[in-house]
Amino acid sequence: MEAPTAVTQAELLERGDAICAEVNAAVGTVGASTETGGAAEQAAGLYSGMVDSLKGIGVPQESEGYPEFIAAAEALATAEDEVQLASEREDTASLESAESNASSALASFQTAADEYGFEDCSEGPSAPVSPGTGPESGETGSEAPEEPEAEAEEPEVEAAPEPAPETGGAGGAPEGGGTTGGGGESGSTGGGESGGIGPG
Repeated sequence: MEAPTAVTQAELLERGDAICAEVNAAVGTVGASTETGGAAEQAAGLYSGMVDSLKGIGVPQESEGYPEFIAAAEALATAEDEVQLASEREDTASLESAESNASSALASFQTAADEYGFEDCSEGPSAPVSPGTGPESGETGSEAPEEPEAEAEEPEVEAAPEPAPETGGAGGAPEGGGTTGGGGESGSTGGGESGGIGPG
């Protein structure tokens, strides 16, 4: 039942950091929203579960530094169990002592995690930061309506060159002059015919 799974150091670091990141976020949330006694008890439970999860990943093939890390993790779990027990008993004096021990154990665990190569496991809990939505909504609405007005002036410039090709029509004048000459011919023929009828 105790046969550990063999993993690489890279797999251990990746999976271990993911576990620690979740626990750090959860502990940060607990600390921000719960009374002191309840927060200590919940944080203790989270840290104990974290250590169990880390041990459950498996033993790395590159074992250098891993025994020290696991020893620090187990010491943290033991210290957090004492915090949880003292909190359940509402034993204030024991709780203060247990929390002090747990704080030291957590610092040792983070140091060991950092030396082994962990990132999230070497950091403390972080409270979640809620993004502020107020400033963004006031800025985006005022600039948008001004853009379409600037584009309306551009088409007027394109109409100017169009009348230029129509000014070169030089062939229209001779056509009008040729029609006037035909009128004179019709007048002279009519006059000759009337003069020939008279003497008969």
